[in-house]
Amino acid sequence: MINHPPRSGQTNLDENNGPGLFEELLEAAPDAFVIADEQGRIVLVNRLTEDLFGYSRGELLGQNVEILLPARFRDGHVSHRTHFTASPRTRAMGGAADLFARRKNGLEFPVEVSLSPIKTTEGMHIISVIRDISERKRTQTLLAKQAAELARSNKELEEFAYVASHDLQEPLRMVTSYLQLLARRYKGQLDADADEFIAFAVDGAARMKNLIEDLLTYSRVTRHGQNFTDIACNDVLQAVLTDLKFAITDAQAEVKADALPVVTGDRPQLRQLFQNLISNALKFRSGKQPEIRISVLREGDDWLFSVGDNGIGIAPEYFERIFVIFQRLHDSKTHSGTGIGLAVCRRIVERHGGRIWVESQEGHGATFYFTFPVKNTKFFERESDGHD
Repeated sequence: MINHPPRSGQTNLDENNGPGLFEELLEAAPDAFVIADEQGRIVLVNRLTEDLFGYSRGELLGQNVEILLPARFRDGHVSHRTHFTASPRTRAMGGAADLFARRKNGLEFPVEVSLSPIKTTEGMHIISVIRDISERKRTQTLLAKQAAELARSNKELEEFAYVASHDLQEPLRMVTSYLQLLARRYKGQLDADADEFIAFAVDGAARMKNLIEDLLTYSRVTRHGQNFTDIACNDVLQAVLTDLKFAITDAQAEVKADALPVVTGDRPQLRQLFQNLISNALKFRSGKQPEIRISVLREGDDWLFSVGDNGIGIAPEYFERIFVIFQRLHDSKTHSGTGIGLAVCRRIVERHGGRIWVESQEGHGATFYFTFPVKNTKFFERESDGHD
């Protein structure tokens, strides 16, 4: 039996509790406990050790702890054990590389092990707490497999979208050309219904052209993305504001921006991200003078960007829908577009390891937030005449 007098600096038990309480605690523990002496001989185990390894207590006591390891690891473990007893220290569970144990029937299984040295009246002893992580490993393997299958499926969908939209352009151009030719050549020569039908066909072909072009844009985010480089967001923002100068002037909008950080990413895609979000703010403005605010702050390992406006806002039930490709909340007569802009924004942000969401109250504007991992904490002073 192990006695446990208190020793300074070592794991110990209050000797007033006695070994009986200690053994009761071991029996109640949720993991397997194996206590061995300095020579690696097992001196005490709990019930879960018997259940986990398939040995009886009598079969384990007095045996070297290597009996619980696969044969290929036993020689190496003796050396590790010698080094550990020479310089004993507590080792927390989960910090080591993949570990495996062996049941009496020869079956191997993955484990996590913590080690705690204790000094007793009979010398140094090592408490090993052993946890079977087979179920966790199976779950991790399944999740990894599902993630790989999802990635493959997404890649196939991207390729399909790219090929389909690319190959559809030529026949659609032919259909559109002949429809426009019919509209020019026979307008007024047929009855009013015919003119209306031809106009509907021309309009439908034009909308299909826009959808195909936007689908290509969406599929190119990952398919044709550029290598990541350091990007001064202030320069990108100024280039976007220059591109949107006439739209901003026409709307009499006021645009304010914080000094923005340098990030690592795809420059054209970051430019498209800012352009889509600012264009949205201009498009969905209310009767008030449009006000657009671009801000950023540091949150842990991320930059948190925001693009806010005082426009018509978005009802909460549409917060997720607006990021789905070709999903529109308004008809094309009220607001133009195919409903792809925010889907592209999400795809760009996720490609850069971030996330994007919206907070809004209908009639009180909307604020789009997106994160980028911090790669460079240097700030650039924003210049009023900066260009891309």
